[in-house]
Amino acid sequence: MKPQTIDIWLEQLGKPSADRDYLPGHARMHALLEPFKLQQPKLRMRVAGTNGKGSTSFMLANALQTSGFKVGLYTSPHILNFNERIRIQKTPISDDDLLTLLEQVMPQALAVGASYFEVATALALIYFNQQGVDIEILEAGVGAKLDATTAVPADMGLLTPIGLDHEAWLGSTIMDIAHEKSYIFQDCAYAISVEQPIEIKIFLHKKYPNIIFSQAFEKTLRLSGKHQAINAGLAQQAIQTLLQNQVINGDLKAFTKGIRQASIAGRLQHIQHQQAHIWLDAAHNRHAIEALLPSLQTMQQPLDAILVYTRDDRSLQDCFALLKPLSPQLISDRKSEHCDLCINAVEDAITHILSEKPQAHILILGSFLTVAAALRYFKDH
Repeated sequence: MKPQTIDIWLEQLGKPSADRDYLPGHARMHALLEPFKLQQPKLRMRVAGTNGKGSTSFMLANALQTSGFKVGLYTSPHILNFNERIRIQKTPISDDDLLTLLEQVMPQALAVGASYFEVATALALIYFNQQGVDIEILEAGVGAKLDATTAVPADMGLLTPIGLDHEAWLGSTIMDIAHEKSYIFQDCAYAISVEQPIEIKIFLHKKYPNIIFSQAFEKTLRLSGKHQAINAGLAQQAIQTLLQNQVINGDLKAFTKGIRQASIAGRLQHIQHQQAHIWLDAAHNRHAIEALLPSLQTMQQPLDAILVYTRDDRSLQDCFALLKPLSPQLISDRKSEHCDLCINAVEDAITHILSEKPQAHILILGSFLTVAAALRYFKDH
């Protein structure tokens, strides 16, 4: 069956979005994977949390692959194309390999009603198995208890900072969400978390007595943002734990160098467009924006404008008051007393700012979709 393109296959699964796409349960994943008889890799690691999952996963992958391990990295969402979600040694899956896998997986996926994220997860696991990776790193989508990434066993679970997000699925309180995300450790030999609010920390320690809490990374990172030290510290603690338990061999200094040198798109990513300086961040909830604030407050160059655009089913209006003191202009597609200008599309907002001040310093944030739209704009212009 080869009449379809990658996009046509994926369009049958609907528009991807964690809040709309999440289908709790593991039965569909088991149905997708069963025909392939996957072999357990030498090491499988799962990463959950509210924010910082992707950054931690990328830093961990960079540390391991630069030290000689063949690493499969599965993250979401993608920025410009689906292939970005599935990488081996930093390289996204090729169109040919992806299309071949889709042709094998999609008939069963449609038959069992699998979601976009479940299909993406199955494709990653099958591809990693076929390519014989040493280590798999899987970033969870929503929660952990019934997330597609926990449908397969893992050796180590990592938990990034927890905040309020996906409340419709995970619960309305921070403890509800912590309970759901704590299942990232289920049946894992090793459980590691960043420092959490005290009530979460007590809960995690009772549920997983052997849990380790990591400390912030103390060395300079290539990644911008003071909050990245928390994610880097989690990645380093994971490496140290694996070395101490002789799960992997290698030089801690080399692994640490790999963490320090990791770079990730859409995390305070700086680009220069003609005379303008642009920073892009996929921060999509208050928890993420609060984590960004210390870095924004100490930027060497003041911001001329902050553009906040997010998905139709979300709103960051409760963050406008936090951001407004950092720039003379705050622009969004949502009206607010703190919004200086309401413009429907981020592309139009960029055009407006640069027409007034070609050398402007601009922060653009709100979601991966916003980052993607901005990157396409600068590429086209």
